[in-house]
Amino acid sequence: MVQKEAAREKEPELKENNYDHQEKRFRQMIEKARTGKKILRARDNPFVLNRQGYIRHYADEERTDQACPNWSIFCHEIRAHSGRHRHQGGYHLFVIKGKGYTTVDGKKFDWKEGDLILLPIKKGGVEHQHFNVDGKPSRWVAFNHLRFAETYGRFREQKEVIPDYVKKKG
Repeated sequence: MVQKEAAREKEPELKENNYDHQEKRFRQMIEKARTGKKILRARDNPFVLNRQGYIRHYADEERTDQACPNWSIFCHEIRAHSGRHRHQGGYHLFVIKGKGYTTVDGKKFDWKEGDLILLPIKKGGVEHQHFNVDGKPSRWVAFNHLRFAETYGRFREQKEVIPDYVKKKG
């Protein structure tokens, strides 16, 4: 009996295993879904000018108060054209207003209200730019699942900025 107790004392302390870690993350996600914000209002998220254009962020990894923290969701208003840039695909862009086209690796794809633009996942990412053609601002909403994005690599390479950004930011 004494030998068994001595053997137990020498056993190393068990570290949290992968199963326990996943279970802990799962419980945190459930709690976030229960207590986090479920309505993200446009009026609480104004459009902000950046190198790509006018962007309204609804959800991203820095917003820890929302019910679904694993998503990047933003609205992009295309007044003339966006900045040209390269990043990994996997984005789903739903056009909610307007008419235009997107160039993806030099190839033109027309779109209009109600269309869904899918940026492909491929080695080296995709170079793309969005253009408005009807003279009124176009808008689309982008959805990107952040945990999937981590698996295929996240990066952004700016090729060209929009003229408004140059005028306002210098």
